[in-house]
Amino acid sequence: MINKKLISVSGPTAIGKTKLAIKLAKSLKTEIISFDSRQFYKEMSIGTAVPSEIELNEVKHHFIQNKSILEPFTVYDFSLEANKLINKLFTVYDNIILVGGSYMFLKSIIYGIDEIPKIPDEIRDNLNNNLKINGIKYLQSILSIKDPEYYKKVDLNNPRRLIRALEIIEFTKKPYTSYLTNNKDKIFNHYSVALNTERNKLYEKINKRVELMIDLGLIDEAKELYKYKNNNALNTVGYKELFNYFSNQYSKDFAINEIKKNTRRFAKKQITWLKNSIEQHQWIDTDYKLDEILKNLNNKFF
Repeated sequence: MINKKLISVSGPTAIGKTKLAIKLAKSLKTEIISFDSRQFYKEMSIGTAVPSEIELNEVKHHFIQNKSILEPFTVYDFSLEANKLINKLFTVYDNIILVGGSYMFLKSIIYGIDEIPKIPDEIRDNLNNNLKINGIKYLQSILSIKDPEYYKKVDLNNPRRLIRALEIIEFTKKPYTSYLTNNKDKIFNHYSVALNTERNKLYEKINKRVELMIDLGLIDEAKELYKYKNNNALNTVGYKELFNYFSNQYSKDFAINEIKKNTRRFAKKQITWLKNSIEQHQWIDTDYKLDEILKNLNNKFF
C-alpha cells in the first residue's frame, strides 16, 4: 500500500475539524473515519457535536453513532475495527480522511496497539471505590507515579480514563503507555493537518458551541441519559456537569459555565498533546485555504 495514505484532521474541540475533513474528502473523492471517542455512541448526539445530517450526507462517515453506551468499546477494539475498515477502503480509495480529537485512538490506527488483557471486575470496582472515598486527586497522584508519561497526556479530570489506565497498570504491573507505544513504526502512510487559532478566538468558539448545544436541547438529552450517569461513556464534559445540576449539586447557570470551563480546559489539553506528539503536522489557522493544504499534501507524497 505504498501509494495509499491516511490524512488526519486534528485540533482542539470546536475548531472546525468536521468542516475541513468534509472539504478534503470531497476534493479527494474519499470517505471519513472518525476517531472521536464520544461520537461512537448513538445515545449521545448534541453533547458530542456529531456531524449534522446534512454533513453526514455530503460524505460517507464511519464510527459515528455506531455503538451503544451499554456495550464496552475500548481503544483496542477501535484499533482492530478501524484497521480492518481501512484495509477494505484502500481497495477502493488511495486516500482516507481521519478526523477527531481523541488522540490515543488516532495513534492506535497509525501505530497499532498491543492487545490489552481483560481486567478482573474487582480491580475496577476497587478503583471506583477509591474514587468515591478519596476523590479524583488520589487517582491522579497514583498515575503520576506509576505512569508519568500517560499522566502528561491524559485528561486528568476524566476519572474514566484514569481508572482505565490504573486498572491495567495494577493487573499487568506495566505502564499503560507500554501498550500504546511499543510499535514505533507506522503501519500506514500518514499526513497530519492540525487546526489551531488564537486562544481568545478559540475560547469564543467553545462558548458559542456550548450555548448552541443548550439551545438544541442538550439539557433534555442529558435528562434522558441521567439513569445511566454511572456509565463510563457518560463521565465526560457536557453530561457530568448537567448530572450534577439534576442532583441539585449545581445550579443550571453554574453547570453551563462549568461545561464551558471544562471544554476550554480539554481544548488546551488537546493542543498540548498535538505539540508534544512525535508526528509532524501541517499547522493551519481557521482562515486556511484548501488549495494550499492539498498542495502541501502533494509535495509530501509525490
